[in-house]
Amino acid sequence: MANLHRWGGPLPQSWFDQQLILQKKILARMYELGMTPVLPAFSGNVPAALRNIFPSAKITRLGNWFSVRSDARWCCTYLLDATDPLFIEIGRAFIEQQLIEYGRTSHIYNCDTFDENTPPVDDPEYISSLGGSIFEGMRSGDSNAVWLMQGWLFSYDPFWRPPQTKALLHSVPIGRLVVLDLFAEVKPIWITSEQFYGVPYIWCMLHNFAGNLEMYGYLDSVASGPVEARTSENSTMVGVGMSMEGIEQNPVVYDLMSEMAFRQNKVDVKEWIDLYSARRYGRSVPTIQYAWNILYHTVYNCTDGAYDKNRDVIVAFPDVDPYFVSMLQGRHRTNGKPVSRRLDLVKNSDSYDHPHLWYSTTEVVRALELFIAGGDELSGSSTYSYDLVDLTRQVLAKYANELFLKTWTHFLACHEGFLLGPWLESAKQLAQDEEQQIQFEWNARTQITMWYDNTEVEASLLRDYGNKYWSGLLKDYYGPRAAIYFNFLARSLENGHGFQLKDWRREWIKLTNNWQKSRKIFPVESNGNALNISRWLYYKYLGNRDTYDH
Repeated sequence: MANLHRWGGPLPQSWFDQQLILQKKILARMYELGMTPVLPAFSGNVPAALRNIFPSAKITRLGNWFSVRSDARWCCTYLLDATDPLFIEIGRAFIEQQLIEYGRTSHIYNCDTFDENTPPVDDPEYISSLGGSIFEGMRSGDSNAVWLMQGWLFSYDPFWRPPQTKALLHSVPIGRLVVLDLFAEVKPIWITSEQFYGVPYIWCMLHNFAGNLEMYGYLDSVASGPVEARTSENSTMVGVGMSMEGIEQNPVVYDLMSEMAFRQNKVDVKEWIDLYSARRYGRSVPTIQYAWNILYHTVYNCTDGAYDKNRDVIVAFPDVDPYFVSMLQGRHRTNGKPVSRRLDLVKNSDSYDHPHLWYSTTEVVRALELFIAGGDELSGSSTYSYDLVDLTRQVLAKYANELFLKTWTHFLACHEGFLLGPWLESAKQLAQDEEQQIQFEWNARTQITMWYDNTEVEASLLRDYGNKYWSGLLKDYYGPRAAIYFNFLARSLENGHGFQLKDWRREWIKLTNNWQKSRKIFPVESNGNALNISRWLYYKYLGNRDTYDH
């Protein structure tokens, strides 16, 4: 989003050369398949050095974006004002150079100048001039240019009230701007913006942030939303899409969403889910079918509107003084049944996010029971093993929130979809020498842990954003991190003094920095029997329903 002008790095020229080769292969294949590639356009973001070359240009510095202490090494990028004549000149050169490099274009260009960047002035006329200049930069380089814009800014930033939104959307001739309604399955903008004030849009499912592993979705919305948008009065919808930050999780959600591009009518999810389990595993097993019906009504029926960024305590340990964490013990009654109270994490600052729970854990434990019961009939299915591992992980993750970390690490190693090793090895394989291997592995390790912008006692504001439930990461990083925290907690209780929050952070950050620089090798192949381990974990932690019932 051009909110950081530097991060880690610099990467070697060979990496950029590899990316250019790959891009050209991708574009050639897309054209061969009749697809329509989208190329970038000039968004106004410029390097600081441009001020030296064009001292009279209207270049401003943007505000902080998730950096500790507004660290100028990473944040506060420079933006060339779209009303400056230089903007159109650079925009034209940008498009023309791409045509030279790639040889052809489909005439559609993406540009998102204001994603999580607030414009300096909210006057609609000014906003309209900005939009018009951005498009003119594209059009001057390609007279047939169409601007493809993400609609995330309208969800994210309260700056975009109706007058400002309409001014931006109407700054381009109708038909030459298409908006991605980026989070339409949860927060559709097409409904609240009068169909984007007449501008064409694409209904998109965002679903996943940061590639987190979490069983989550809203299948009913996916099954109906695109059809409702297309058939609504004065609809300007022109397509459907997926805009996830990470994939390779929740196959059921992406399976259904992929079908919606070809569906004329809403999908009856109850009927669809019954067929799905047989199609996914190669045969119909009644107990598994019943389990999937439970999952459809629980984990895949999230209607609370919350963004699902996984903050379970295992992978996103709360960085708070335990004084502010209240573990409510004892029991209460619901519908006449005794129920254990779940952990209530008392929020002491805006920077702390609660673990997300939107369903009855008791019902999902029942779904796991059914998955295990039907396992002997499907034990040869890799897709069944994946779903069993994922479901067991999901149940234990929410259980761990209740216990504020019940250590378990070995289970995830029995399916390759939950391993740390492939992530690290795929990064190292891009390297051309040992030095690049070290750099690329550091980047891969950093992205899934602290990110980078931290001091000795202040963690990155994006820490754990890309967290993963991966074997290797839990045992080698999350486990030691929790141990450090509880060691400090034990000492504070023994000595009778307050929790040393700054000292804990110093040790945690030191652990993270060392882990990011480590070269330890992790397995890339799975081991162990998923069904046997799932049974063992179920009876060890969940067999007594009274301990996990709410």
